[in-house]
Amino acid sequence: MKRVLILTAGFGDGHNSAARCVAEALERVSDDVQVEVVDPLQESYGTLNNLARKTYEGMVRFAPSLWGGIFSLVNKSSAGERNLFGLGRLKVQLGSLLVETQPDCVVCTFPLYPHIISEIYKDHRERPFSLITIVTDSISVNAMWYRAPSDIWCVPNPDTARVMEDAGVPADKIKALGFPVPVQMASPTIVPVTAPGRGEARRILYLINTGKKKSGKNIRRLLKLEDVHLTVSTGRCADLKARLIEQTQKYADRVRVFGWTNQVPELMYTSHLIITKAGGATIQEAIAAKTPIIVNQVIPGQEAGNAELITRFRIGAVAEKGREVAELVEEAFAHRGRLWQEWKDNITRISRPDASLRIAEMILGECERVNTTHRPNRLFEAGAGRAMLAAAPAPAPNPHMLLCDFHIHSNYSDGRLTVPELIDFYGRRQFDCICITDHIADTRRWIGKIEKLSSLTLNPSQVQEYFEVLERERRRAWKKYKMLVMTGFEFNKDGYTRKTSAHLLGIDLKGPINPSLDMEETIHQIHAQGGLAVASHPHIMKTEWGKNTLYLWENQERYAPLIDAWEIANRNDIFNPVGLKRLPFIANSDLHKPKHIYSWKTLLMCEKDPEAIKACVRQNEHVAITLYRDLNQMAEFVGREEQGSTLKEAKVPQWMSLPPMPEVHPALLLDAESDKHKLSACV
Repeated sequence: MKRVLILTAGFGDGHNSAARCVAEALERVSDDVQVEVVDPLQESYGTLNNLARKTYEGMVRFAPSLWGGIFSLVNKSSAGERNLFGLGRLKVQLGSLLVETQPDCVVCTFPLYPHIISEIYKDHRERPFSLITIVTDSISVNAMWYRAPSDIWCVPNPDTARVMEDAGVPADKIKALGFPVPVQMASPTIVPVTAPGRGEARRILYLINTGKKKSGKNIRRLLKLEDVHLTVSTGRCADLKARLIEQTQKYADRVRVFGWTNQVPELMYTSHLIITKAGGATIQEAIAAKTPIIVNQVIPGQEAGNAELITRFRIGAVAEKGREVAELVEEAFAHRGRLWQEWKDNITRISRPDASLRIAEMILGECERVNTTHRPNRLFEAGAGRAMLAAAPAPAPNPHMLLCDFHIHSNYSDGRLTVPELIDFYGRRQFDCICITDHIADTRRWIGKIEKLSSLTLNPSQVQEYFEVLERERRRAWKKYKMLVMTGFEFNKDGYTRKTSAHLLGIDLKGPINPSLDMEETIHQIHAQGGLAVASHPHIMKTEWGKNTLYLWENQERYAPLIDAWEIANRNDIFNPVGLKRLPFIANSDLHKPKHIYSWKTLLMCEKDPEAIKACVRQNEHVAITLYRDLNQMAEFVGREEQGSTLKEAKVPQWMSLPPMPEVHPALLLDAESDKHKLSACV
């Protein structure tokens, strides 16, 4: 089994994107690879790293010239690298990570890490792994990328390779394989658009990254152009999304406004032009989609190279000022779209939509090279190392104990993690079954109308995308972790008071359900799809902030015969009345943030099969709950506040490090071979 460790950081839009795409490609190319993506800066510094990231984002947005000066200073000076920027804790953290994981290959998508690795191994004769640096800059490459040694530098294009050769990097160590883009771009299921004829829609995708205050004015200018149809993505900015929907109501037949979406590659393929800032990942994805680009902002420093790439290869244009964008669009489609066709032909010639797959094949080749040489015995072969590198446990008998969480939110609604991140988050913790249940609002109600405009609930226009993404991740979760993933909704039926408000989970849904149906009809539709209808936090919450939803509880005589189970515990709350009424129960985390994992969960004694799991919940036999504590992961949340029981971030001191857990679910303290009827003792 080949082992790949990918090191990333949350600064800018290119580093994390490159890391995720490479990890996805490795798992697509080979069944014989274990991949872990880690942000050592976040693990080392936590809150301080978050503050640094927000400071960076603020400079990029409000003081780009200041950031450009810092970028230039780092480019010219190597003094900070020699002193490792005072990041002693990062050095210790990364050193421990390398010892624990014992990778065949380390892939860096952030330029700091090769310097730290070089320092770690300066007293050793050789590194016991191959080191690959994926450069996310294009043409304007900061020298920090190549001042530390690496076995291979992977760059987006030949022009960037020449820049690095001129700086003294050996040509045989540079691979111009392209920028890692989503794997699905290598074989798109959507046919790209062709040149629009007279009177046909000019489809433009406007990705709003910065310049939010002036975006409304720019959109109005674009809509004055004949036959322009706009798709606008505002990211996670709910206020901007609501404002733009209101401002463009009279153009509703020509404008679609999204919040955050996972379908940007598909939107790129179906657009004639993309308007965006010169961010690394976005520009490279547009090139992969063969869609010409108009840049409306360039952050001095690393983005200057992306802007130069557009003008050098004539694959779009760079607007000096916002008002020039509409003029450039008009110019592109003038004279039967002659300029647009030139841009399209040029971008097609340099497009590399299969870059992630090519990079993955190169990484696997490096793993093979490392494994052919003699290497010392690995620590993980003696039983140490992270869960990703641990030997697979022996198949458990059926039925057996299953650890489940049926109430989880992604960033399709108000969760922090993306769907792929949730799969890895739960998979590495050895969960057997999860259900992702993003909020969807009842728009008949006034509160639901407000929620629809926000980013707190799933946008109705993204429901099909939601099911497609979860289906893709369901297959990956089973292949990689042997974890079942179900698709669900949390139906928000909010009234003005707690007694008129209800939240209902639909678990293991096969398709969309209209969120505006009456409660009984919603439950009927869930059952028609073979799903479970579960009352979510049905009683008074005492430990978590939020509005209570008591409608189902106040009307339990009416709904108890229809509902499959009631949450007896939600995160840190236990609802004793559910137990006293002897209602069928489950327990869930209601996860919105990673720290919510440390909460109540469901244990089932049944086969690991979706139908068996649902039957076990309905019958409510051999069901128990457990307060989940993963001791190896709890290190990042050690230490209690003096008042209350809220866990705050801290690191376990070295002397408190814990031994490896036995080969059972880390949350379980039950004897798996004991009489299954003893499960009730867990409640």
